[in-house]
Amino acid sequence: MDLKTGLDAFPGIGPARSKALARLGLETVGDLLSYYPRAYEDRTKLHTISNAPADLPVCVSAMVADVPSLSRLRKGLNVTKCRIVDHTGTAQVTFFNQDYVRHALTPGESYIFYGRLEVMGRHRQFTNPVFEREDKTRFTGRIMPVYPLTAGVSNHLLAGLTLPSVEECARLVPDQLPRDICQDHQLCSAEYACQNIHFPVDMEALALAKRRLVFEELFFLSCGMSYLRRRRSGAAGRSFPRRGPEEFFSLLPFEPTGAQRRAMEEVAADLSSGRPMNRLIQGDVGSGKTAVAAFAAWLTHSGGAQTALMAPTEILAHQHFETLQRLLAPARIVVGLLTGGMKAAEKRSVRAALARGDIHLIIGTHALLSEGVDYRDLGLVITDEQHRFGVGQRSALSAKAQTPPHVLVMSATPSPRTLALLIYGDLDVTVIDQLPPGRTPVGTYLVGEDKRERMYGFVRKNVSQGRQVYIICPAVEEGENGDLKAVTAYAKTLSEQVFPDLRVAFVHGKLKGREKEAVMSAFSRGEIDVLVSTTVVEVGVDVPNAALMVIENAERFGLSQLHQLRGRVGRGPWESHCVLVTSNRGAETLERLRYFTKTTDGFKIAEKDLELRGPGDFFGRRQHGLPTLQAADLAGDTRILKEAQQAAAELLSADPDLRLPEHQIVKEKVRRLFSEDGDIFN
Repeated sequence: MDLKTGLDAFPGIGPARSKALARLGLETVGDLLSYYPRAYEDRTKLHTISNAPADLPVCVSAMVADVPSLSRLRKGLNVTKCRIVDHTGTAQVTFFNQDYVRHALTPGESYIFYGRLEVMGRHRQFTNPVFEREDKTRFTGRIMPVYPLTAGVSNHLLAGLTLPSVEECARLVPDQLPRDICQDHQLCSAEYACQNIHFPVDMEALALAKRRLVFEELFFLSCGMSYLRRRRSGAAGRSFPRRGPEEFFSLLPFEPTGAQRRAMEEVAADLSSGRPMNRLIQGDVGSGKTAVAAFAAWLTHSGGAQTALMAPTEILAHQHFETLQRLLAPARIVVGLLTGGMKAAEKRSVRAALARGDIHLIIGTHALLSEGVDYRDLGLVITDEQHRFGVGQRSALSAKAQTPPHVLVMSATPSPRTLALLIYGDLDVTVIDQLPPGRTPVGTYLVGEDKRERMYGFVRKNVSQGRQVYIICPAVEEGENGDLKAVTAYAKTLSEQVFPDLRVAFVHGKLKGREKEAVMSAFSRGEIDVLVSTTVVEVGVDVPNAALMVIENAERFGLSQLHQLRGRVGRGPWESHCVLVTSNRGAETLERLRYFTKTTDGFKIAEKDLELRGPGDFFGRRQHGLPTLQAADLAGDTRILKEAQQAAAELLSADPDLRLPEHQIVKEKVRRLFSEDGDIFN
């Protein structure tokens, strides 16, 4: 057996199991060894039946006292029971739909049972415990890994494949970190880390293994980021002359905040630096990112070049078009619009004007990337809501310029700064951490099912005052996710039974683009009172008249997503509210949702979300073209991250091009890690 051995070489792994394992990305022994557990069960301590703590997972060594009995309760449900004994007492063991147990448990033999012991008076019972013969233990008497699973793959199966793989192949795992780095940072060997991340000898060994793997992952990530940055900083770019911002401020209908001014200064410095700007403007909903983008377009126009602004939806593109056209018209900047929904003749006319240079700022959707869209002189690319765009799309738009254009990315997703620096590794980060004065905070409330009628009354009250309401559901159709509120059925119930006299409509991601746009436009024009929707409105149209956001099954959303949804209201002069509805009474869930009701600071919310849920959706090759983290958790590993970044910086300052023989393995690892950025070293 070696790292390339296919999993179908293991006994019991046929085509169906191979297919299920492949869904987890597991096809070879090497894949298994780099598929890390998500948790661990401590099965090292043995208890007696009478002394074992109740309602906690425990290991008990006991003898089977009688022949297991099988009884069928109804079609598709049978139960197997037997009695187990030790020198302190007896317990019943019950198995549901596990017929094989009748032949697997032999009376008179001793087994180790692992599971939750239920105690009812003097009666003690295990339900569906894991068990092994005492003289043939593999997974009891040790710290047991718990892996992320999929349908058709049990933890027992995965652990059963991983144990022999670790025993035979851990020594073959390459030690990719330079030896001096391992010594300087007191890191264990790759073999030791592999053995103890899967089957740790004890908790101390597990901590050493984790530290090594997290450090390694963040070290290579940091090396790759340094390369991306260095490659960019070495490139020559357009230089646009700096102009005093006061002239631009006279165009604004408000006084910019200190944070906006800071952001504009950084943008002006980038545009005049002679190297391509790659900057992320990260700010909470309503913090004024669009004004910073307008300033960048104004400076670009002063330098004689064009700007392209790409928005994630047609409706948002229209909104930007109206706002920026109004703002920039006095500066004689011609703003154009190009979306997929426009008539062919309109598109032809806009494309021709763009190619001639008659349009100075073009706003659009993915249509800006399409063939036949040419620019006379594209100098700046602005993308809105980066988490809706991949790095590849940004590059495709940049490729339409003769020389590398400046790039400005706007994101309202407030990810903590450390995380932002990694996600947007090839971008400089500017944070707008101030809201303009006069924005009223949205009052946020958490209610249970028992307050549903009052909540409906509150919806009706808002509509009677001339306001509009969003109601968000986690599912599109009934049955999709158990008993969750589903948009289509719930909208029907609301319009027919709850609010028959109100104008109720619905929108969700499965609708065709044209249908979605039509509903959102009607809501924007005030023709709909109550809009029932999935999170498609999270990045959507600005409707100042919408003053109430109701979120059903609120426990199903992350805090950052709830914050994005809440940001849809509170955009007008009226008092606005967000109501979270949940029937979940779990202490952790309620604590999380109560935290959300007490703060409107997006950055604090993102920190809390990260702490509670881990990086999750922040990472992912699909969106960012960056490697997915396997071992590191950026919420808890910031100290190791700083250490790894420092080690990477020291290595690259000593050997900037990784030419030394001992650094070839590092170079190759980084190249593979950033496989989507194949030219990282060119």
